[in-house]
Amino acid sequence: MKLTPQEWRILQIPLVALVLVAVCMAGLVYFAHQQKVGTEAVLQAQEMQLNQARQRYQSSGQEKETIARYLPVYRRLISEGFIGEEKRIEWVDNLRTIHQENKLFGINYSIGVQEAYKPAFNLNPGPMSLHRSIMKLELAMLHEGDLLLLVDELRARRITPFIVRQCEVTRRPGTSFDKFSANLQADCELDWLTVREPAVLGAQP
Repeated sequence: MKLTPQEWRILQIPLVALVLVAVCMAGLVYFAHQQKVGTEAVLQAQEMQLNQARQRYQSSGQEKETIARYLPVYRRLISEGFIGEEKRIEWVDNLRTIHQENKLFGINYSIGVQEAYKPAFNLNPGPMSLHRSIMKLELAMLHEGDLLLLVDELRARRITPFIVRQCEVTRRPGTSFDKFSANLQADCELDWLTVREPAVLGAQP
């Protein structure tokens, strides 16, 4: 069907209006699509932040539980001298006290310089650092029970954890098996153990 010029003039305005409406509709559809995409992106970002907040909250809760569980043990280890500075004066004082209270024979000792220590057994101290000081101990004894008594007394007092590295027991020369004199000699080495925290290590010159 062929339209006359007059009919084209009549349809011109409706066609222009139709094109304008189609363009507006396309623009609205595009704008709505962009809004939807933007809203979904914002929603995803908010969900991610919410999940991160939940994870931080759960993590903080677990950290609080861990601290509450192990804090008493940590404080006890500090009080016992395992964590922190060495308590050499307390070691010596307790040796003297044990010696006097149990009426042991002569005792001599010397303590070496503190050094980093890596034990033979598997140990993971984490960020902390394990150290030891070697004490050489000479103990005159009536019998072997004196040495066991000394070690048990040291452990009972819980000054600082220690490991008996080695002990050599020999008979003293000229002994007459007198219960009022020393018959044996014990030469021992003890590892006094301490743990240093990173802050303490960083403060050292």
